[in-house]
Amino acid sequence: APEARERPTPETPGSGDVELEIEERRTVREDEPTTTTERTRASSPDGEGAHQRRAATDPGPRTARTFAFDPAVTLESLRQDQAAFAAARDWDQFHTPRNVLLAMVGEVGELSELFQWRGDAGCGVDLPSWSENDKTHLGEEMADVLLYLVRLADRCGVDLPAVAKAKLEKNKHKYPADKCRGSAAKYTAYA
Repeated sequence: APEARERPTPETPGSGDVELEIEERRTVREDEPTTTTERTRASSPDGEGAHQRRAATDPGPRTARTFAFDPAVTLESLRQDQAAFAAARDWDQFHTPRNVLLAMVGEVGELSELFQWRGDAGCGVDLPSWSENDKTHLGEEMADVLLYLVRLADRCGVDLPAVAKAKLEKNKHKYPADKCRGSAAKYTAYA
């Protein structure tokens, strides 16, 4: 069972004054390896946080993982922060849907470059062969893509969390678990 310990954090705008440090240890089915994951949230005085995660896993074809995003950061909070950032710089005039989309595509290219030429073996779950600098750079490029996607949704008037949930529900029907478990076939194969 997860064990949570509270500890005070630096005062940061928009954050609570308590941070939870969570350590979870669990054993999965006998035919799967044991995974231990520690997750801590590090906060800096400017309010930006980072997740650091270390996993020790026995080798095996299927590894159970424990991972979670910071629940204090929502797409709405990112949308609001970005809107304020752009407004303070008078950049709304440049943030047309087309311009934001093209900027996002450029960032997707930069994200893709990080994986280029590494091969499948070098890009396994949790990226075990990547250095901490590589993983930091990866996080920054992913953040760029996410921020542009959230900004695009804002500038287009699309409620991104709502449509994402609706899309997941639609995919449940297109890919029924009892028919497609373990298969990578297109949804038309399950009709």
